[in-house]
Order: sequence, then C-alpha cells, then structure tokens
Amino acid sequence: MNVLISGCNGLIGSMVRRKLEENNHEVKALTRAQPGASLSSDEIGWNPETFVVYEPDKLEGINAVIHLAGEPIIGRWTPNKKQAIYRSRVVSTAALARAMAALREKPGVIIVASAIGFYGDRGPRELSEEDTVGTGYLPHVCSDWEEAAYHAREANIRVVHARMGIVLSAQGGALKKMLPPFKLGLGGRIGSGMQYMSWIALDDVVGGLLHCLQNESLHGPVNFVAPNPVTNRQFTETLAHALNRPALFPVPAFLLRLLMGEMADALLLASARVKPSKLLDSGYKFQYSELGEALQGVLTKN
Repeated sequence: MNVLISGCNGLIGSMVRRKLEENNHEVKALTRAQPGASLSSDEIGWNPETFVVYEPDKLEGINAVIHLAGEPIIGRWTPNKKQAIYRSRVVSTAALARAMAALREKPGVIIVASAIGFYGDRGPRELSEEDTVGTGYLPHVCSDWEEAAYHAREANIRVVHARMGIVLSAQGGALKKMLPPFKLGLGGRIGSGMQYMSWIALDDVVGGLLHCLQNESLHGPVNFVAPNPVTNRQFTETLAHALNRPALFPVPAFLLRLLMGEMADALLLASARVKPSKLLDSGYKFQYSELGEALQGVLTKN
C-alpha cells in the first residue's frame, strides 16, 4: 500500500511508519511547511495555518491515510490553547477530507485519530461506540472532529475514527509525565481515585491502526482502549508496584484545579469506562489486555 501519514514524527506516527515500512508498504509524510520549502520525495507539504495542501496532485495514488497530527492537549487551556486544539483537529481533518474526496483515484480508507474524550465524564457506566457524545469542551471538539470527515464519507471513502484512550509509553504522553514522581515514591491517586482510566499500550495503538487499515468491515468510531479499564486508584497502585515503590501521596482535586484549571476536570478527574467493542468483534488480538502486563512491557522498553 501507499500510505499517507500526518504526524509522522510523533509518538504514534513514527512507530506506525516504521511498522508499515517493515512490511514493505510505501509511506509519505504530510508535513507542515512554508510554500516553496525544500521537501524530500516522501514528503507532501501543507500550510500550517490553513491546512491547504500545496501540491494536491502528489496525493494521487495514495491508498490509505492515517491522520494523527494535532496540537498537544496537555497544558493550561487558555482561550488561545483551546482554539489551537480545535483548529489543529477539526480544520485539518476537514481540509484533508476535502482534498482526498477531490482526487481522481480516491484512497480506500482514511483513519482519523479521535479520543475517548468524546464521551465526557460518565462515571462507572461501561461505554461502547454506540454511546452518545458527552457534554463539555472535549466532547464538543471530538464530535466536530469526527464530523469534519464528512466530505470523505460523502465520496464513499471508508472513514475510521480511532477514539484513543490513555496511550501508555515511557517515551511520551501521560505516563512519561507520571514516571518521575512515582520513581521517587511520591506518586498516589488523583482526587478520589474512583474515576475510570481507559488505557491502551502503544503497541496496541499501532496494531489497532494496522488492523483498521486491513479490515474493511471497520468504519465510523472505533474505541482504541484495552479490554480492562481500571480506576485511577488501581492504576496508580499498579504503576507503583511495577516500579517497586509505594503510592502514598494522593493529589487533591482542588490542587489540580488550581494548577491546571479546566484541563484537570476534563482529563484527570473525569471518568470514562470504555470498552473496545468493535476491535474485539472484528478479531483484533490485544498484545496487552491487563494493566500490570502492559506497564511491565512498557517499562522494560524504556
């Protein structure tokens, strides 16, 4: 296959690219660049502000697209930060979907990264791809993000929305930020610790994306989470155990809200108990279904 990837240099994109190339697929990178920039033969440039592809004819012959690029969501959500989060996901997806829909030979599939933030704070109730959107800023972004692929769906391109949970990797994401205090024995539950954390190992994110490329029955939202979500208390205790450290220092909710504002409630204190129904039903075999095994695998690679 000839696969176009945005976010090729990111945590997920770089590993997806490596796996595809190991299996003799050709990969092109959709790269943010200025007009006239010197790009290699495997790069296609687009505008970092308007997300307009400079030379759309270079998209001809692309068989599949994996759209992973987006403004990092971690950080205090100022008005400018929230606008950047929204535009980098919604506007970019719409631009890419329009470009693909206009091609003479359209790709067979577009996989667009989304997030389980779609569901919002839903307590202990189990959630599947059939559940409706939640309320708040993140569900609003995720809903518009998925709707932005409208032009591709109208052009009969198969569209998959990979709703990702907390991706476990020692090289990036939430776990990388958690490791330093936990290694010092200063970790602990967040808030009440009763909120559910739906996690997935990086290896299974990559495996799931490749599975979606090849499995034509998959379309629409697909939850990228392991089959066994845990509460925050269980997560922190399991992480501490994996590091042979105690987990004795809880972080109060009020302090998180003071330090991080709106992001604390949306990302750290919200509860989403999500099941990967479509991945399981389509025959995907998780490398890591249990948190303890996943953390051992991740930490061994660190």
